[in-house]
Amino acid sequence: MVEQASPAISLLLVDDEQVFLDIMAQRLKKRGFSVITAEDGEAALRHLQTGAVDVVVLDVAMPGMSGIETLQAIKKRHPLIEVVMLTGQATVATAVEAIRQGAFNYLKKPCEIDDLLAQINNALLRRRDREARILEVRMKPYLARDKRDEMIAAILRE
Repeated sequence: MVEQASPAISLLLVDDEQVFLDIMAQRLKKRGFSVITAEDGEAALRHLQTGAVDVVVLDVAMPGMSGIETLQAIKKRHPLIEVVMLTGQATVATAVEAIRQGAFNYLKKPCEIDDLLAQINNALLRRRDREARILEVRMKPYLARDKRDEMIAAILRE
């Protein structure tokens, strides 16, 4: 069984199915996460502008802005935020595209809560590792600005 989350972990849960959104948010809150919900990609992007979020759990198939389009916008505006894609309509092509666009991982609904928790925790570990490495690069006073920017960009592309 996966251990409870640290209270410092903030999640944005994005899904157009309100019942799923409510149940999943409740289950994650019971495990110690701070959960914000959004019913579509545009609402998710608004939430990201106004508050700190550690990890996003994002549905792929949504009306309007798709999950892949939302993922692209998140990674463009907030490259350190890790995104776990979650969908009931999984295809290999969509999974490959999501990973190519920067998703941390891709899970099929319904998934076991412990599997989702493991993915969220691993995504957070990756984010914290990348933040630490970027900070380390920024603190090297002998690096030229262009070299520093190049090294940070490489970390963000990983």
